Formats: sequence, structure tokens, C-alpha cells
Amino acid sequence: MNDVQWQALRDFKADFKSRISAWQRQIERAGLLEELQSLQKKAAVRDAVPPYSLDTPLVYNSALDDIQKTDDIRIILIGDNPGKDEQLACNRRYLVGQSGKIADGFFRKNPELNIDFRKNVLILNKTPLHTAKTKELALIIKEGNPLFAEIIRESQVWFARATVRLHRALYDADDTGNPCKLWLIGYAELRERGLFSVYRDTLNSAYAECPAQSVSAPLERKSGCASQVFVYQHFSMNRFLIDLKERSDSSLSLAENIEQVGLAHRKDILGR
Repeated sequence: MNDVQWQALRDFKADFKSRISAWQRQIERAGLLEELQSLQKKAAVRDAVPPYSLDTPLVYNSALDDIQKTDDIRIILIGDNPGKDEQLACNRRYLVGQSGKIADGFFRKNPELNIDFRKNVLILNKTPLHTAKTKELALIIKEGNPLFAEIIRESQVWFARATVRLHRALYDADDTGNPCKLWLIGYAELRERGLFSVYRDTLNSAYAECPAQSVSAPLERKSGCASQVFVYQHFSMNRFLIDLKERSDSSLSLAENIEQVGLAHRKDILGR
């Protein structure tokens, strides 16, 4: 990363940590931490999730602190929310469970993409509030204190806006000729009335506010960072790989097929 990109990432991390602390304080000051943890456990039991240690109700991705200025961020990847492995005290990192292993394996098996999943991919979520399975957020919203629903909504808005700012900064300051892409992974809950429809709408609005490149920019860069947004099925249950295989065109390279699939889903989910 160059100086501009590095500073943008540092600013993002500082704000992210501050937001996590603020939401945590809100819950604790309201005396609701025990209720939140109880609901998280209840939701997991309802879905027959094997017992696990509940360590971190709201998760900051500590892997961001391992990123060095010398690293090249090629993809910002957006998952859903931290699962049972991600929230463990020994991890506190996003996409380190089975889905993350599948993603890591995909890039390792396809070196022509020139992507190291743990070095070139910056992983974020749509909300930092933990549940063993994403759908369990609905139980917390329905049965929990209204503060939980507000934090889930507010965190989606913050994540969407802050992520677009970061993507734009990395994109606009690129001097490698290979600007950063943004991958939205898992789109079922991005649809109308889905758990993450707020994130979708906020993301779309934030990208609409991003101006295109100047008239002096190369033709392929004139459409701005919004052109580098792609939507995919989740890595969980191998859905990303199955979808890619079913939609692949044998006349295209792997990278071209990945882009075409991501654009098709973007049009369907984001409407552009």
C-alpha cells in the first residue's frame, strides 16, 4: 500500500475499534450483556449447534491489526456476521471457520488468481454482532431488548458507509494498475426484508455518492470504485464453488468467469 492507502486503512481500523467499544458500553451500561449472551446461546441451542464457549458477543476483526503497509490488498470481502469460531477468544478473526477454510483452499488451488486469502484479502462483515448462524440474528431482534435491534441496524449502516469510504480510498489511490475489488459474499439476507437489507440500501447509497474518476483517468477507470463491486454466494456449504461451476463459460478464464458471475448477482441483488 502507498501512504494514502495505508492512512485510509489506519483510520478505518481506529473507527472500527471505537465503534465496537461504544456498542459494547451501551449494552453493558444498560445491564443487558447477560441477556444478549443468553439469547445467543438460546438461538444456537434451537438450531442444534454443538455447545461452544461464548467469549465475544461483539467481534472486532483482530486480523486487521496484522496487515502491514507492505501488503497489497486486492479484495475487500464482506461476510455476514461472526460465527462461533470467529468470536472465540483465541481467534477474534473473521472467516476462520469452515467457510474461511473453503475460501482459503479455493485461492490456494487457483494460483493463477495471484491471491493469498490471508494476505491479500481484507475481511469485514455486515454486522459485528455474533450468532452461531446468521439467521439467528432474527431471534435476537424479535425476542431481545430493542437496543439489540438498534445496534444491528446501526452497525450495518456504519459498516456499509465506512467500507465504501475505505474501498474508494484504496481504489482512487491505486498506482499498481490492479485496483481493489469488493466482494459481497452471501446475498440471501440482502434481499428485500432480509436481515441485511439495511446494509444493501446503505451500500448502494454510499456508492452512488462516489464520483467517477476525472476525465483524465484511463477509460477503464472512469466509472469509479462502484464498478469494482461483485456479489457472490457464500463459501459455506460450497455454495460459491457450486455456483461458479454451474455458471462458468468454458471460453473464459477463471478470473473472467468469477467477474461475470459477480456482476450477474450484483445486478440481481443491488440492481445495477
